[in-house]
Amino acid sequence: MYTALTIAGSDSSGGAGIQADLKTMLANGVYGMSAITALTAQNTTGVTDILDATPEFVAEEIDAVFTDIRPDAVKIGMVSASEIIHVIAEKLKEYKAENIVVDPVMVATSGARLISDDAVETLENELLPLATVITPNIPEAEVLSGMKITSEEHMAEAAELIGKKFGMTAVLVKGGHNLNDANDLLYTVADGNVRWFRGVRIDNPNTHGTGCTLSSAIASNLAKGFSLEESVDRGKKYISGALGAHLDLGKGSGPMDHGFAIPDVGQYLSNI
Repeated sequence: MYTALTIAGSDSSGGAGIQADLKTMLANGVYGMSAITALTAQNTTGVTDILDATPEFVAEEIDAVFTDIRPDAVKIGMVSASEIIHVIAEKLKEYKAENIVVDPVMVATSGARLISDDAVETLENELLPLATVITPNIPEAEVLSGMKITSEEHMAEAAELIGKKFGMTAVLVKGGHNLNDANDLLYTVADGNVRWFRGVRIDNPNTHGTGCTLSSAIASNLAKGFSLEESVDRGKKYISGALGAHLDLGKGSGPMDHGFAIPDVGQYLSNI
């Protein structure tokens, strides 16, 4: 059994954050573990409150995982406090973690700001350089690159700027937010290679947790030994399936069906 650790915030509505990550890991055949960085009171219409864990407690969570069931990959999502980001970076270096996927979550789908300005600086200086791949959406890529992105050419330029500025292995700029919604660009820093992953546009307004889900799917496939390009490709196919199932829950931008391909356990139980 391959293993993966998600370090992220909890979503009380279950569509994003830790909950989406663990569902995604299970659906992709990986044993998921978690270190919770914050509790959020949120649903499909927005975030009403955030309660950060202490840096000391996050360190204890990470220690508990690495000293017992070492993860084959690590996904990092919402981290809103600079001190917590520093602790995560130190622990990843201490344990020589591999296959690190960083989803630089800055703004929720609902528009709520999820990270402080000083935390962005710590993220850039301490955590991003450790990443195998980071997965910013268009607004996040604009923050990290310092440029406006309005075209495919801009996506490629921003990815190169981010990669050279922060030194991670690769950058996956996601083409959502009204720009090539289903098309993502992977830039590999070492050789400057650019690859487009063209997707099918799915007419589904329920996109709560898509970023969390894609990054977790990529981490899951890296944990299983697939290459980065293959992991991105498999991750995109998985999220297309989850969106294509057209789950419709909540009053706002609802969650996807993370278990769309998992057989109904009720059928199994009825046969034994």
